[in-house]
Amino acid sequence: MNIRKTILMRVYLAFGLMVFGALLVFGKLLHLQYVDGDQWREMADSLTIRERVVEAARGNIYSNDGSLLATSVPEYDIRFDAMAIPSEHNDVFNARVDSLAINLAKYFGDRSSRQYLTQLKEARAKKQRYVLIKRAVSHQQLKDLKKFPLFKNFKSEKKRFSSSLIAVRENKRILPFTNLAARTIGYKNTKGDTVRVGLEGAYGDYIEGKSGVQLMQRIAGGVWIPVNREMEIAPTDGSDIIATIDVNMQDMAQRALEKQLQISNADNGCVVLMEVQTGEIRAIANFTKDGEVYREKFNYAIAQGADPGSTFKVASYLVALDDKKVDLNTVVDVGNGTYKVPSHTIKDSHAPKKSRMTVLEAFEESSNVAVAKLINQHYGANPEKFTGKLHEWGLNQPLGIQIPGEATPWVKMPDSRSWSKLSLVQMAYGYELKLTPLQTLTLFNAVANNGKMVAPLFVKEIQHLGQPVKKFEARVINKQIASPEAIKSMQTMMKGVMDEGTGKRLKSPLYTSAGKTGTAQMADGSRGYGQRRYQSSFAGYFPAENPKYSMIVVIRNPRNGYYGGSVAGPVFRELADMVYANDLSLHHTFGQRQVNVAGEKVPYTLRGSKEATAKVYEKLGFKTVNWNAIVRSEKDSAGTGVTPTSFATNEVKEGVVPNVKGMGLVDAIFAMENAGYKTTVRGKGKVINQSLAAGQRLKAGTHVLIELN
Repeated sequence: MNIRKTILMRVYLAFGLMVFGALLVFGKLLHLQYVDGDQWREMADSLTIRERVVEAARGNIYSNDGSLLATSVPEYDIRFDAMAIPSEHNDVFNARVDSLAINLAKYFGDRSSRQYLTQLKEARAKKQRYVLIKRAVSHQQLKDLKKFPLFKNFKSEKKRFSSSLIAVRENKRILPFTNLAARTIGYKNTKGDTVRVGLEGAYGDYIEGKSGVQLMQRIAGGVWIPVNREMEIAPTDGSDIIATIDVNMQDMAQRALEKQLQISNADNGCVVLMEVQTGEIRAIANFTKDGEVYREKFNYAIAQGADPGSTFKVASYLVALDDKKVDLNTVVDVGNGTYKVPSHTIKDSHAPKKSRMTVLEAFEESSNVAVAKLINQHYGANPEKFTGKLHEWGLNQPLGIQIPGEATPWVKMPDSRSWSKLSLVQMAYGYELKLTPLQTLTLFNAVANNGKMVAPLFVKEIQHLGQPVKKFEARVINKQIASPEAIKSMQTMMKGVMDEGTGKRLKSPLYTSAGKTGTAQMADGSRGYGQRRYQSSFAGYFPAENPKYSMIVVIRNPRNGYYGGSVAGPVFRELADMVYANDLSLHHTFGQRQVNVAGEKVPYTLRGSKEATAKVYEKLGFKTVNWNAIVRSEKDSAGTGVTPTSFATNEVKEGVVPNVKGMGLVDAIFAMENAGYKTTVRGKGKVINQSLAAGQRLKAGTHVLIELN
């Protein structure tokens, strides 16, 4: 009996435990369903559904003249949904898949139609929905592909079928002018640590726009495909940047710099062209020697701080002029071109023409001895007065330019740890301090701008959909760095360099200019200055009387010569010449001459459009013209005088042979072709004969020979 009771109790206990366990499981299910259900459902969805970020098209970067410097071009990965047509409609699929394969093979030319057909049919057999067909397809190619069989929506037997085409968009950044101002345009690298370079990096928040979202679903095989063909949230394209760069000037600058780097066999170099009044950078080029060629690899103009050398004498003399310590006629004894100071002897690069010079002459000849003596004489007992003025001008502070990477300048003070007895005299001619080329140019530009120092400007405006978002005006760093009298004297001194001094060989007969040559020995790390490596530079502005452009050229470690005037100077001259030739606003006499030329000799003009010629003469300043004497006769080929010939502009009539004698080739062909005749040309120069007599009525298409001499 006791055994039976024991067994029954154990059975009841086991049954109770089973019921209790079932209740626990049921309770857990209820908890999962109603308490934690949302969490687990979200987790399950996250394993099969996710959001794909759709990158917005970055805004464009335009030059000052409206040229496109950087833009985003959409590219697409083309995928094939083999099951867009349901399985029960295999006949519809099979009726069109051959044509699709043929079209793809013909359009891309990378595979045969048989290979494409095999891929498409295998995808159908395996029920694949995201088969890669082609990468990096352009927008125009995508438009063409959408017309292919199966790649477009269509009806068959009153049933509508969806396209099998899936296009996955990516944006590709391109520079239409390739390497033109490449470092200034810059880039943004988001792989790993974000790297921001140039305008692309500085204005990324504007350029990038707002990304869109597309839902993706994971299917068999771990492949992710779009839930919907359309995006859930469309991206918003970025804003456009209007840069100050001028494409033509930039091209000129790069060609001039690269040519001189090759001639001098230098390590690297840069050139910057800036508008005086606004500080707008019209051109900036940086090249580094890379094997046998030069490439844009580093922005030396804004990021390379170094001893400026003799170009800094502008600052030294300007301090002394502003403090009225010297004037242009102050005489300084340079002796034989050496100046002994404690533990050091300062030397000029060449023997002086005379032992006693005026300040103007010493500056023109770039005498180290003269500037060191004068600064030591007037500021040796109180060097803070000299260095303090440099700080007042802001030479010790970054310019705060619109692109990242600017090097911090270093203009030491007497309380600096590295200050020594040599520091003041060394600074006088450009050593023991660090300035970038752009920082040096900003000082020179202030002299050209009558004392007003403005910050360099790289971006004029930000626009979105053609509407202004933000405008940037000239930013004044210092309203007046020195007295008008001191600035005027410095302008005279800098013009003297080009007229009589170290920049004389760079002087142009067409326009005036002002500037300063610079040659500085470069330190080579811990080895110091023993390697005899140099930095050649030239900075200045033009025209001298009413400056519009300022410019600096720096070439580092040239192996064929090293003086600033002969190495960096030619870049200044070549670029200034090209800018002058292309900027008609610099030609102040153009169109202002008033000439009465009735009955007297005038510039030789080929027969042609009277109206067009009148406009040219008007622009050249010839207001009164004897049109009967404007074209020399054919007999006066030597141009010894003016033989009266009629300038009557012949009206071109179809079917009537025009008189083209005396015309240039372009005008002659224009007249003949418009009259309906086919022209053959022999010789060069102006038209001296035509095979068909003028005034004849001949059918259109008749051939005519015109001879030129």
